[in-house]
Amino acid sequence: MELVVFGLSISSSWGNGHATTYRGLARGLRGLGHRVRFFERDVEWYAVHRDLPRPADAELTLYPDWPSIRPAALAAAAAADAVIVGSYCPDAIAACEALLGRPGPLVCFYDIDTPITLEALRQGRCAYLRADLIPAFDLYLSFTGGPVLQELRQTWKARRVRPLYCACDESAYRRARRTAAPPFALSFLGTFAPDRQRKLLRYLFAPARRLPKERFWLAGSMYPEVSDWPGNLRHDFHLAPAAHPAFYASSRFTLNLTRQAMVETGFSPSVRLFEAAAAGTPIITDPWPGLEQFFHAGREILVAGDTEDVVHALTHLSRRESAALGRAAQARVLEAHTCQRRAAELAGYLAGCSRAQGAPV
Repeated sequence: MELVVFGLSISSSWGNGHATTYRGLARGLRGLGHRVRFFERDVEWYAVHRDLPRPADAELTLYPDWPSIRPAALAAAAAADAVIVGSYCPDAIAACEALLGRPGPLVCFYDIDTPITLEALRQGRCAYLRADLIPAFDLYLSFTGGPVLQELRQTWKARRVRPLYCACDESAYRRARRTAAPPFALSFLGTFAPDRQRKLLRYLFAPARRLPKERFWLAGSMYPEVSDWPGNLRHDFHLAPAAHPAFYASSRFTLNLTRQAMVETGFSPSVRLFEAAAAGTPIITDPWPGLEQFFHAGREILVAGDTEDVVHALTHLSRRESAALGRAAQARVLEAHTCQRRAAELAGYLAGCSRAQGAPV
């Protein structure tokens, strides 16, 4: 198949998880013999933090604005088997208006931010999607599963809805080598988000202050205040995806902290969750609905409700017990949540649409 994607970014992972998801899908699709052409608006904040300017698994077209690229983009779309428009793409609505309701390729929407998208639609302030466009898509792909899939069908009148969760590049994480005594007790990888900051204080900062002889590590951009952070907490402004395996391998435990919209909707595993598990690093997570669909609590992942739970894990679990958690989670991810697996799921969804184009499922 020939696929055209209009997405937020594949060239820069700075401040966004979309790049990791698109890179993994492109790699998996290429491995299955499919070809991907990716259109990305060239914006300053990604241009100065571009860590993959020439993707090996997709043909990248950077463009300054929609009017200048519209003829070439529509020509590429017309020659494709399917077009995928992604959430937070700055020209998503313009691309959809140009493609939907006309003869041509399958047109799909890939929502990597489903709970945030739906909340913005309810409030009438979504910058990259309009409610009236949703019924026209041949396929709505959702980063979130569970009850939200039924909401997309019933409330927003999507014709076909399928979950397409994030995944990990298993080839990179299989090579991660954990030492017998990782130098950091606990780590967190994630961009600043106001609705997640209170959890960060409880799950990372408070344990760091309680355990001053241990080392902690936070990697992520856009945090507003760092001057009063614990002295035993290292901060990296940004880590490119190539550095993620070593980051996780250096941590005895790592945190998964879920944004509020994802907690309320549930069934929204993050790419960082799968990455950490693929590296064999034991994970401590906040509770969220649907977690049991992805990991078995207590056997593959630890669920913590407060600071005390985190401190207890860091001080009472033996290396043997924590290593068993990491191995169990790793096995689960390598079986069910790899880039190759997601690419195969996407290809299957698109093939199903091609066979029954126009019939709701």
